[in-house]
Amino acid sequence: MRPNERFDLNNLTPAQILSLGYLVIILIGAILLSLPIATASGKSMPFIDALFTATSATAVTGLIVENTSIFFSIFGQVVIMVLIQIGGLGIMTMSTLFAFLVGKKITLKERLIIQADLDQFQLSGLIRLVRYVLLVTFMIEGTGALILFTRLIQEYSLGKALYLSVFHAISAFNNAGFDLFGNSLEGFTGDITINLVITTLIILGGIGFAVIAELYSGKRKFKDYSLQTKLVLSVTAFLIVIGTVVFFFLEYSNPETMGGLSFGKKALASYFLSITPRTAGFNTVPTGALKSSTLFFVIILMFIGASPGSTGGGVKTTTFGALFAVVYAMVTGRSDVELFKRRLAKEVIFKALSIIMISLLLIVAVTMVLTITENMKFLDLFFETVSAFGTVGLSTGVTGELSVIGKLLITITMFAGRVGPLTLALAIGRKEETANIRYPEEKILVG
Repeated sequence: MRPNERFDLNNLTPAQILSLGYLVIILIGAILLSLPIATASGKSMPFIDALFTATSATAVTGLIVENTSIFFSIFGQVVIMVLIQIGGLGIMTMSTLFAFLVGKKITLKERLIIQADLDQFQLSGLIRLVRYVLLVTFMIEGTGALILFTRLIQEYSLGKALYLSVFHAISAFNNAGFDLFGNSLEGFTGDITINLVITTLIILGGIGFAVIAELYSGKRKFKDYSLQTKLVLSVTAFLIVIGTVVFFFLEYSNPETMGGLSFGKKALASYFLSITPRTAGFNTVPTGALKSSTLFFVIILMFIGASPGSTGGGVKTTTFGALFAVVYAMVTGRSDVELFKRRLAKEVIFKALSIIMISLLLIVAVTMVLTITENMKFLDLFFETVSAFGTVGLSTGVTGELSVIGKLLITITMFAGRVGPLTLALAIGRKEETANIRYPEEKILVG
């Protein structure tokens, strides 16, 4: 929108409306969390902390300045859970659900916003996909909560076990990382049921709804899937396997994390740790006690993140796959960028490179400022920034010690990570315009 144009929702692009919509939800959540009724002590939470928490919940991140299980009342915890659900599914999915309930028709403008929110290629079938997203979400979360309940009922009362099961099923499927145990899942390091249920919810929430729909479409052979699904499944599986192996060897003898565990529990903890950095934020071993080499590898996984159209963040698995394909094509001297015997379009390559570059610039800028405003180790600040951008929620323990400026920077980074770096850039920039002039081509030396 140009400076001389009047503010009108009809003049806003889908990217601008999405960004504005998430901002409104965050502000409403911050106001609710700053109320005395939202805290266990009955005292109002500082607005900067409420804003930070609301952003973390809506951006399905999981970074916290106060212990969720102790600091917040049931009301505050429910507000956080609702924000997680809205943020995970997307504001347009929730708006469409409301439209379904009141019988309102979905306009073309709204369909365009839904398309941007769910990262879809075309308008056709969007409303059917939204219905599918809602149905699948509630089914998966319900199933996960039921299985968790059968385990937690062994240690908690009926009402408490049910509440914990629902909260953590929603938090896990939406890749949020908020917990009500006080120390994430460190008390369940060797618990197979808890580990497998939570990781399964994280994976399902992170591969994207369109991929889930295709997996249940009846196609039985991998070759019959679309390029999107093939790439998502391949990169996801690759990162899980590589992550498990790397973490197993790096932390095998670390006495503060896995050193005292049995071989089986070490493997389980490594598997969990390979999945949770992909925007989930739960941990079964102390994150702050991980070796520097392990933390750096976690940063790489957090930067990559989940998949498009999912509840997770990061630059996305497909962006990573496309960038890898570009490098492979250049190294092997191919004129086309190919994946699974399909050629990638030029605009897809440009978009992938733009996302990577914008994301790196944001992370570098925020980390640089944090090194000036905060008296903390560089690796801890770098880790915190990437965790916020990837909407992960893992922390080495410095979140609560951030200054007001630090909290604001991390809040902005979480917001950018949820909306998407490219979407946010398009929202801030001008509407797309077609150039009337095409300049002559000239080469430059690079590398």
